[in-house]
Amino acid sequence: MCDRYILVNTLEQIESRFELPKQNILLPPDYNINAGRFVPVITDAKSKEIQFFKFGLTPFWAKKEMALINARAEGDANTDDRPGFKGAKGIIQKPAFRKPIRSQRCLVLVSAFIAGTHEAGLLKPYLVYLRNHKSPFAMAGIWDTWLNPADNETLNSFSIITTTANNLMQKLGQHRMPVILTDTEEKKWLNPGTGLSRITSMLNHYDSKLMNAYPIDQRIINPAENDRQLIRPIGNKVLTEDDIPLRQTINTSGWNHHKKRPSSNEPLSTMAERSEQSRDKEK
Repeated sequence: MCDRYILVNTLEQIESRFELPKQNILLPPDYNINAGRFVPVITDAKSKEIQFFKFGLTPFWAKKEMALINARAEGDANTDDRPGFKGAKGIIQKPAFRKPIRSQRCLVLVSAFIAGTHEAGLLKPYLVYLRNHKSPFAMAGIWDTWLNPADNETLNSFSIITTTANNLMQKLGQHRMPVILTDTEEKKWLNPGTGLSRITSMLNHYDSKLMNAYPIDQRIINPAENDRQLIRPIGNKVLTEDDIPLRQTINTSGWNHHKKRPSSNEPLSTMAERSEQSRDKEK
């Protein structure tokens, strides 16, 4: 499951990272994105534009508004969430998702996501991020448009696709994780010409060697809380990072726009503070 994440990169960083033209929008840092919020996505319909869709999908055929936060890649299969599951991606058969997975896909823009342990949930939260400051990145999303029969207003909304947990997520006691796309996969995900078999082949867990996590304040459990202190580390990182430099990821990092690149041991909260300072200078 993935129901909380953050987006703290500047608009300039996002535009550069996803090769977008300059956007005339306000994008303040968001430290506690949760269901029901209208948040930035890039869709296959408008691949060069940031749009704001509601987190929690309502299928076009629904009689009333819904909030489908996540879509299981395996559909009804793998109910015990076996990490090594290699079966069919049953998402293509689910009524709410079988149309969007074929023709309505989006990139969910993320700086990092929040994960709780399986037993304690967000009472024991962790900030999960990609190493070497690869931020922002994209999670695989699907979207739909619903017409409210009560007032004929349209609603654009999305779900995040989840898959089996990698080794890092298993260390946190989690059985699921969002599908994180590589840079190459992002373009194919948005390409209407990409075949369904290629799309479903992307629905696997991300390499845990490229990720890490650290514990944060359980105050994050309150959807109304939204400040930089929420993502400050309150304990050690789950994995050490000195052994695998992974320098090849640096060039795609949104943080690379700073004249001084953060050290490998700098927490995401410190980098977020630098982005806020950058925003203040631009005002």
